[in-house]
Amino acid sequence: AVGPKLFQYVVKVLVQSVQLLYTLLRIDQPSYILLQNPPGLPSIAVAWVAGLFWRSKLIIDWHNYGYTIMSLSHGRNHPLVQIAKWYEKLFGRLSDYNLCVTDAMREDLWMNCNIKAVTLYDRPASYFKETPLDLRHRLYMKLAQDYEPFRAGAEPVDPSAERSAFTERAGRDGRVVESRGRPALLISSTSWTEDEDFSVLLKALEDYERFIDEGAKLPALVCVITGKGPLKDYYNGLIEKLHFKHIQICTPWLEAEDYPLLLGSADLGVCLHKSSSGLDLPMKVVDMFGCCLPVCAIYFECLHELVKHNENGLIFRDSSELAEQLKMLFLEFPPLEGKLHSFRQNLRAAQELRWDESWDQTVLPLLGHK
Repeated sequence: AVGPKLFQYVVKVLVQSVQLLYTLLRIDQPSYILLQNPPGLPSIAVAWVAGLFWRSKLIIDWHNYGYTIMSLSHGRNHPLVQIAKWYEKLFGRLSDYNLCVTDAMREDLWMNCNIKAVTLYDRPASYFKETPLDLRHRLYMKLAQDYEPFRAGAEPVDPSAERSAFTERAGRDGRVVESRGRPALLISSTSWTEDEDFSVLLKALEDYERFIDEGAKLPALVCVITGKGPLKDYYNGLIEKLHFKHIQICTPWLEAEDYPLLLGSADLGVCLHKSSSGLDLPMKVVDMFGCCLPVCAIYFECLHELVKHNENGLIFRDSSELAEQLKMLFLEFPPLEGKLHSFRQNLRAAQELRWDESWDQTVLPLLGHK
């Protein structure tokens, strides 16, 4: 950390370029170099140089634009952002093949960058699926060791039985059942960055608490926000100032194998991802849909390519609209019918391709393989 920030950034890019090029030139000769963008600075240029050396084809998988992410913290007119934009357009055109995650991005790449791409939607991995009740119970009991919202409000009458906030395992036959009057489980995941405003969710939860106080027949709520990132401490500070009677919030960092299990155990997912470019889709929603978990997601331009409003979830624009959606979905919980039930049924019926199947159908023909 010596000198002005611009100098530090230039030095960092140069050092990364040398390190990355050195690594790429030491591997066995590849037929293809597959690069996900972002981050593209300096990796696009370095991968292109390595491709020239190896006589390899360069494939860029466009998930977003790096310069739009930089603009969240620097502003769109910052010199660094403008340089990054020029760089992505220039070196992006040097690739042999291009993949992208939405039709909207495919059109934008062609119109603004003269780059021809094929849409390859993100798909969930095979381990994202609904979690069986017995496995849910084991997960809840494990999380209850560290997180208060997962603990039962009272000990079971039978000392040999187990109880979490959501489930009970009988001591005699070991059968697991959902606890009567259990809270609803709401989950969101985040990297705690500027493109997700969690104050929207916190304000909606305040309204939800008010609905209960006014007599609405709504369940208590456990809200789990997973992930880690730069703004986590800031939002934890806001959460600590809230004093709910019917809502508990925790922000755990889950082990990799526990995250899909928790998604498959939840009642509703919430997504606050706002695309910096308006052209990418949130992977967290893809994973939630893999678990047949209905979602409330905040609106941005191409979100309709993933979230079908009133079919597999709901789209909201502000905290008050989200609060009304939570009220409508959780009324008379747990639902034997109604929107939440029908969304889950639709997701079960519309189980789409998983990642490897989608790759085989979309990418292999592009590369000349059948």
